[in-house]
Amino acid sequence: MSETKGKKTLWQELNDLGGMPIWLYAVCSIIIIAVVAAGALGSDITAFIAVCCVISILFYKIGKVLPIWNTYIGGGLLMIFFGTAVLKQFNLIPEQYVELIGDMVQGDVNILNVFIISLIMGSILSLDRNVLIRSFGGYIPTILGGLAGAALLGVATGLIFGVSPIDMVIKYVLPIMGGGNGAGAVPLSQIYEQISGEPAANYYSFAIIILTIANLFCIVAGALLNRLGQIRPSLTGDGTQIMPVDSKLIKEDIKVDVTLNDYCGALLLLGTVFAVGRLFSKVLLPTVLGAQIHNFAYSIIFVVIIAALGIIPANIRVAAKNMQGFMVSVVGMLTMVGMGVDFDLAELVAAMSPSNLLIALMVVLGAILGSAFVGKLVGFYPIDAAVTAGLCMANRGGSGDIAVLGAANRLDLISYAQLSSRVGGGVVLIVASFFFSFFL
Repeated sequence: MSETKGKKTLWQELNDLGGMPIWLYAVCSIIIIAVVAAGALGSDITAFIAVCCVISILFYKIGKVLPIWNTYIGGGLLMIFFGTAVLKQFNLIPEQYVELIGDMVQGDVNILNVFIISLIMGSILSLDRNVLIRSFGGYIPTILGGLAGAALLGVATGLIFGVSPIDMVIKYVLPIMGGGNGAGAVPLSQIYEQISGEPAANYYSFAIIILTIANLFCIVAGALLNRLGQIRPSLTGDGTQIMPVDSKLIKEDIKVDVTLNDYCGALLLLGTVFAVGRLFSKVLLPTVLGAQIHNFAYSIIFVVIIAALGIIPANIRVAAKNMQGFMVSVVGMLTMVGMGVDFDLAELVAAMSPSNLLIALMVVLGAILGSAFVGKLVGFYPIDAAVTAGLCMANRGGSGDIAVLGAANRLDLISYAQLSSRVGGGVVLIVASFFFSFFL
């Protein structure tokens, strides 16, 4: 196979497993599997890391190189989720380690809390402060317009198939519009468990499926909206602006060198963000108008406030962003193994029905129309508002943002896409807290 400049051949891709050549990964995996079989690995955090790395590194690579899957379905992380589910379904993971992985990811240790707070904090603090402040007034209503449009068309379609409006919002609209996986489906499932008392996996297993279906529609819709913009230039800018005065709002990023000491400060800030969320959700304001508010929602509000005030030094913001990258790239792989061991493959088969496909399509269409309409009212270009505040709310978060913006030829709007995925996702968490409290 010939190699194009800057692009790896298939063999080069396959010969890089977690940064290791394939033979070294194989040797490490065989040793770990043999020790597991001998019953000598134990059940502590090191055993958890060893088992999860064997599983996640291989499946991540498969998801990254597998055609169609890597572009349209969800890439490596989603392959880890489904691959782990297959291993568990065929009893290829010893029960001892199924329980260990579950306890570490969502049990007493709860690695998910670190993962989610780090992702939220890094994403919001990395947004340009001027973009966050000046766009906030018009952009949040645009996001809400997309959410309302998604709910309206979703509920209307659900009635055709006998799905009640409440079930439609809880099971379909909120997961799709939640800002992706790590900051959407995962914390939504945690809120569901906290309020309903049922396992988070019961909610997550369907939420991730319907979100994945919607993500496919979002990518295709991004390409179609780009084509519409070429046909009707009055509906869009040049692909780098969301509104005519946008160029005055964005300043060029200043590169900041960070030291290892800066990561200590970022970790302290992470702990503070988590603590503030817990303080409000457990002590100061656990309910609002009778609805139980999750600590993640308060944490997001707190991060938005401190980001808007500009009180966090640049070195800490950059460290938080880098830490988020580590969490997504490494810890995210381990957490997806944890989600996979709780997944029932039979639910996937049941979910891939014509009704779910049509409902997901209509929810995405509602997000497009609602955000475009409200975006136009507040002075945004309708197509660019639909892509960022609509599709980037309905896709799979960070990776989905890149896929949608790439399809729409609008990668320069990534700041707004992140605002949708993170701040918009926070809005959905707040809405979900009310819905779950009143209707579950």
